[in-house]
Order: sequence, then structure tokens, then C-alpha cells
Amino acid sequence: MSAASALQRAIFERLAGDAALSALVGPDGISDRLADRQRLPKVVIAAIDSGDLSTATEAGEEHLLTLHAWSGAGGHGEVQTIAARVRALLHDTDLVLDGFHLVSLLHRRTRIARDGARPHHRAEMRFRAVTE
Repeated sequence: MSAASALQRAIFERLAGDAALSALVGPDGISDRLADRQRLPKVVIAAIDSGDLSTATEAGEEHLLTLHAWSGAGGHGEVQTIAARVRALLHDTDLVLDGFHLVSLLHRRTRIARDGARPHHRAEMRFRAVTE
């Protein structure tokens, strides 16, 4: 298993295991894809871009994560609430990774916008993680 896969699994488990987030998005509201006619609201682990961050003595990787929170409700309120909960669960947290060590996981930014002509709203959350 790669560090990115271990990180994704740990993030999924943290999000899916939180009762407050499950109350917002439902029991199946955490995924790594968004199907066209899927029930909203939802949190999607949309992308992980990984790169080498090794030193002369330690192997390491930097992971730039993108998570999306989707809402079908009118206005930004629901998606803002979901994004705030995701940030609280992941920012500067200590996740246990299978076969790797998480050095840091930090929230970088969140952008909330309406999804074009559709009635959906989306929060795009960016995180930076470092693993060894």
C-alpha cells in the first residue's frame, strides 16, 4: 500500500466514524466519487497529488488533498457547516496510517461556490499532508 492510499483510508475512517458529520451527510455520505444522481449532501475525497519530500536520511512524501463537500440545499449554509466539521476533524490531527507515519495534516484553504447552472453548492477544501 502506498502512503497516499494509507492516508486516504485513514481520512475516510476519521470522517465516516464521526457521528456529527454523519448526522449532516447521512450514513453513506463519505465517498471517493460523486455519481451524477447521487443523494446529497456528500463529502468526496476528490484528489490526492503526491510528491517526493525525502531528505538525505528520511524517505518522505508531500500530499496535496482536495475534498469536496456537496449540498443540494439552496444557499451556502449547509455546505459551510459540513466544511467546518471536516476541517475540525482533519486540521492538525493525528491519524494512524498503515505502514507510514503522518508528520502533519494541515488545512490550507476552503472555497465555497455554487456549481454553475445546477442548484448544488460545493466547498472545495485543500489540505497538505506530510508522511514518512
